[in-house]
Amino acid sequence: MNEHDIKNVIANPLVILREEFDDWAILFDPETGNAFGLNPIGVLIWKHLDGRHSIDDIADIVHKRAEAIPSDMKAQLEDFVQATIDIGLAVYEAE
Repeated sequence: MNEHDIKNVIANPLVILREEFDDWAILFDPETGNAFGLNPIGVLIWKHLDGRHSIDDIADIVHKRAEAIPSDMKAQLEDFVQATIDIGLAVYEAE
């Protein structure tokens, strides 16, 4: 990522996570009306965007709970988190 690496990320509390029966979920942003589908790993990551977990913490959690982890998992995690920030679903923790 960049200089924000040392800051934790917090999910926008207005965004609604609706978990489905198959471990997939939908994020709904009521401010924009946009909805986003999340696979089970995306759900796991989203639940840890709480300001208490760093990107490294979340990467460790994914490694412990997921199978068949790609070698570039941390880069994919960083991209996912940055995308949530870019579209307003999450923010960097204020200093």
